[in-house]
Amino acid sequence: MSENVENNEQAEQAVSAEQTELEALRNENEELIDTLQRLQADFDNYRKRAARDQESLVARAGERIVKELLPILDDLERALEAVESHEEAKLEDGVQLVHRQLEQLLEKEGLALVETGGKFDPHVHEALLTQPSDAGEGSVIEVVQKGYRLGDRVLRPARVVVAGPKEEPSGDPL
Repeated sequence: MSENVENNEQAEQAVSAEQTELEALRNENEELIDTLQRLQADFDNYRKRAARDQESLVARAGERIVKELLPILDDLERALEAVESHEEAKLEDGVQLVHRQLEQLLEKEGLALVETGGKFDPHVHEALLTQPSDAGEGSVIEVVQKGYRLGDRVLRPARVVVAGPKEEPSGDPL
């Protein structure tokens, strides 16, 4: 009988040890779940903060460029006032000043003209038409509208007229 009691005590100890181990695993599981939930909340907060920061950055970038455009707007208003008082010389000077200021501001922001000398490049040029010319076939012979790059991106391709093959005089008299 003492053997039975001893076996029972060992069984109870084994069950007790298993229950203790099970309880420890449950506690560890709850801690891991809690840690995971905290990490998930932290990540959600980070994602929201990053989106707010991005929106703020875009708004500030727009604000900066608009602030730099204000003096140009003032100069345009002065040029318009010169038109009203028929001061053509002041008008021409005003328009040239505004053009120079706007050009300098845009260059400072990274805007550059698309090169139009030489051969037609479909990556930066838009051919409006071809004309017979003495220039080499495929050469740009006229710029209809300037093209611009911002950094390495083409904002607007240059609209150009491209040299086609020379027209050969016909040998047939009329």
